[in-house]
Amino acid sequence: MPDLFAPVEIGPLRLANRLVMAPMSRNRADAAEAAHALTAKYYEQRAGAGLIVTEASPVSPQGRAGPGAPGIWSNAQVAGWRLTTQAVHARGGRIFVQLWHAGKAWPGLEEIPAVVAQFAAAARNARDAEFDGVEVHAANGYLIDRFLRDGSNRRADAYGGSVENRARFLIEVLDAVESSWERSRIGVRLSPVNPYNDMSDSDPQRTFADLARRLGERGLAFLHVDESGDGFDWAAFRRCYAGTYIANGGYDRERAAAALASGHADLVSFGALYLANPDLVERFRAGAPLNRPDRTTFYGGGERGYTDYPALAVR
Repeated sequence: MPDLFAPVEIGPLRLANRLVMAPMSRNRADAAEAAHALTAKYYEQRAGAGLIVTEASPVSPQGRAGPGAPGIWSNAQVAGWRLTTQAVHARGGRIFVQLWHAGKAWPGLEEIPAVVAQFAAAARNARDAEFDGVEVHAANGYLIDRFLRDGSNRRADAYGGSVENRARFLIEVLDAVESSWERSRIGVRLSPVNPYNDMSDSDPQRTFADLARRLGERGLAFLHVDESGDGFDWAAFRRCYAGTYIANGGYDRERAAAALASGHADLVSFGALYLANPDLVERFRAGAPLNRPDRTTFYGGGERGYTDYPALAVR
């Protein structure tokens, strides 16, 4: 029976443990909207995680939601992210970049191929930046999620109506990303009932069960699921996905251990806990107290609340 500290294989990658650092926006990119040396230090400090998934990285200037997110569409941004991947790899860590399009404008039918091409280009850039893989951000009310849920998708074309049609855009994005990455290095992030950005679906259990079955047939690296939200049968949803499942959403050490022991999850990701505890694996292993996240420093700024959280004292 696996525990949090047991190694696990995801496709060709062997991870040291089953703790995942979840993607968390920090809004500290430089003037070129690129990751930089301080970004590298932040992720390097947390390289003890079995896997790091970076903060959402816009695939194009049109995919931004606002300033401060490190993008992955330009050469400068690729170079900036390479500082991070090399720092994480030097400590034996594994790191995926989260590919993101915020979708501030709803694309017309003729615009969709161009957006898909932006994901393809970003995926190529991720290889150049020396990431171990990519996670496609299809959650939280951003562009792909807006296609998936019928509370936002009122289209009458091939991308609207049925569950299969609403999933079409995500499938096209995945096909495009596969031009640069084998499926075993591609993950997908979903949030079936998270209402963030005023999202809703008339039948999320059906919508996302169907999607989970389809994604399970692709042999992806993992499905990474934000389980926050009410009125959803997570156990039934999990049974629909045939593959590595990363659970996320308010987990602590005890809940994570229970999810692994029951077979509900293969790995568990932590957001704010990893933000405030760069050595979360060691703290969990030792049963040590945890640093408390300072929410006033979550977004923007410099080292304060970013790279200055203390590690356990070495005795």
